[in-house]
Amino acid sequence: MTETHTTGVRGDSGPEVARLVASRVLDVPDFPKPGVMFKDLMPLFADGAAFREVIDGIIAYHGRDSFDAVVGIEARGFVLAAAVAYATGVGVVPVRKAGKLPRATHSASYALEYGEATLEVHQDAFTAGHRVLVLDDVLATGGTAEATLDLVERAGGTVAGFTVLMELGFLKGRERLAPRPVHALLTV
Repeated sequence: MTETHTTGVRGDSGPEVARLVASRVLDVPDFPKPGVMFKDLMPLFADGAAFREVIDGIIAYHGRDSFDAVVGIEARGFVLAAAVAYATGVGVVPVRKAGKLPRATHSASYALEYGEATLEVHQDAFTAGHRVLVLDDVLATGGTAEATLDLVERAGGTVAGFTVLMELGFLKGRERLAPRPVHALLTV
């Protein structure tokens, strides 16, 4: 494992936040399969001061009153969404892997960079026009994000924003999501 390089980093909230995120990311080679370089953000989550700074930065970027609910994408997105929801006093809604939610769901299947997956959200997760901030840890090819944003809209929500801690820019996920805006704290 190696730390992600922190010089010359960039992100949509400026170089200081980008450096903070980069300094707490570990590269794990060959996970979950050979040839994949996994970006482990657990050291960021484990550092209370850094985690608070990141959560405060996400809220400051979007504005406290710009969303009515926060969606977290399974699984690391849950950590971010719960923290932002708690700090702003709004509800949190999980977007989960297929078969994990107990009531009627909307589902979306998509291709990952190393396989396929299906995500689900409860059909009654939002009231019409609910402004929803969507959070995840990493934006890679954009398949997970695109499926989630579509699910939010199918369930009656309006996407108010989409933020990731880290964007793997070389995989062009941001382009796939256009014209929806993407807010990445760190782009590598």
